[in-house]
Amino acid sequence: MSQHIAKPRTTAVILAGGTGQRVGLSIPKQLLKIAGKAVIEHTLATFEKAESIDDVIVLMAQGYVPDVERIVDRAGFTKVKKIVEGGNTRNETTERAIEALGEGLADGEDRKVLFHDAVRPLLSRRVIDDCVTALERYQAVDVAIPSADTIIVTRTHGGDGEFITEIPDRSRLRRGQTPQAFTLSTIRRAYEVAAGDPNFQATDDCSVVLKYLPDVPIHVVAGDEYNMKVTQPVDVFITDKLFQLASTAAPEQKGEDAYRELLTGRTLVVFGGSYGIGQDIAELAQSYGADVYALGRSTTGTHVENPEEVDDALSRAYAETGRIDYVVNTAGVLRIGRLAETDNATIEEALKVNYAAPVQIARSSYKYLAETGGQLLLYTSSSYTRGRAEYSLYSSTKAAMVNLTQALSDEWAGDGIRVNCVNPERTATPMRTKAFGQEPTDSLLSSEAVARTSLDVLLSELTGHVVDVRRQDPTAGAAEASGFEQALASVLDRQDGV
Repeated sequence: MSQHIAKPRTTAVILAGGTGQRVGLSIPKQLLKIAGKAVIEHTLATFEKAESIDDVIVLMAQGYVPDVERIVDRAGFTKVKKIVEGGNTRNETTERAIEALGEGLADGEDRKVLFHDAVRPLLSRRVIDDCVTALERYQAVDVAIPSADTIIVTRTHGGDGEFITEIPDRSRLRRGQTPQAFTLSTIRRAYEVAAGDPNFQATDDCSVVLKYLPDVPIHVVAGDEYNMKVTQPVDVFITDKLFQLASTAAPEQKGEDAYRELLTGRTLVVFGGSYGIGQDIAELAQSYGADVYALGRSTTGTHVENPEEVDDALSRAYAETGRIDYVVNTAGVLRIGRLAETDNATIEEALKVNYAAPVQIARSSYKYLAETGGQLLLYTSSSYTRGRAEYSLYSSTKAAMVNLTQALSDEWAGDGIRVNCVNPERTATPMRTKAFGQEPTDSLLSSEAVARTSLDVLLSELTGHVVDVRRQDPTAGAAEASGFEQALASVLDRQDGV
């Protein structure tokens, strides 16, 4: 009778020992906020969501362990099992990680380990999964991408500066990233051998295996360009912009019963609920048992640009149901034309409806959503990433919705309020038909599809995200493609979007 052999656990070790000196910070760069969250929180969130990772250990810069403990506690990261101080060098930090990984292991028991830089927050789950899979066959794994630049080797000649001595063949050159993955027994053995070298010094762990365990092959997994390291001030700027543009796939509910269970007895207020996406959201939520207030200019006489009417609508919904769980704003106007030829009334209307109204709705909703730990859902447009001629008013106000979403998600996180933004591709709505006339049906999203995704966002734990809805299933390949790869595809496709 064969014995069942337990599958080795897979642990991610987050190396967060940097001090931020190269970025000119007074705090470690992993605690710097990007897109409303600390860099290390973005990194931990990726491993928390990765199904191939069982648990996480953090090696934090000395003196800052309590900061990470607060982040983990607030975010509810259940996979983080240990947070310990790192060493004075990268080598010492890895050695402390190896010691922590060995605690509680039975004799002969091994595990898979992924060492990842905390300041690489754009890591995709595809890379994580590829590393874990590669450890089924190999004992050591690195992540790298081809070098797009020509690499030169130089030598300094006194005060004359640097001179080229060699130009290696670029086709064989790779830029190393993390994670670097190993079986625990392999990386432990490499460091044990290295300990006998009085000149031992290394900046990464694969080089330790390469030098001290030369018979162990190191397999290379393809990384991606987005997996950049926040090292220089420009990296902070670029990373923040990538997070701003990145889109997320909304998690779908498991069947009709799940929708009914989550929505029955909940109160949903929809501004812009007279027709189109807003009407479809209202009808869909109501069919699952929610108390829905669909408000619009043509049905209830509610003008979103009037703060008093917004306050009255929310107050009435709360008085009648005793709670408000979700507030949605789909109201908007599309005015096309050259700005220099646009009259003041049109400009004022666009700013009031597309920008001031969502701000007022958010402000008025705050006290109700704080009470229920609810969610505010806003809407942007595919043109938010790049303003186009004759769409200056529309594109700029839609870009503002993304910034408003990310700012409020951070501002309201401590109150348990989630704020997200849905970004539909060109959608068949009365507003679009009025602006462009009849278009081929297969070139547009249905408002029902956008409404379904919107409901999934409302029922998720997401906050601060821009969720793309596209004709081709946006969730297809989500496990393989990162949100940043999707963002690039979206930007390229949005050149003719509204």
